[in-house]
Amino acid sequence: MPKKERNKNAYGTISLPMPLIERIKEKIEGTGMHSVSAYVAFILRQILSSGDNGEILSKEKEAELKRRLKSLGYG
Repeated sequence: MPKKERNKNAYGTISLPMPLIERIKEKIEGTGMHSVSAYVAFILRQILSSGDNGEILSKEKEAELKRRLKSLGYG
């Protein structure tokens, strides 16, 4: 099996500030989203899929991404 296929379902770890984790927990409460990790993965997939097939972000898309990250607690 090619290496890319073997790692397709592998997971890694990303550290997030606790205040951000708490905000996400509040946001997903009652939504059916089962975890902070699932929510973060969902949001990142949305952001990455809205790009132009992996091309470098336009200035507008970069500004929007920065705005969205800031609203999540990165500033």
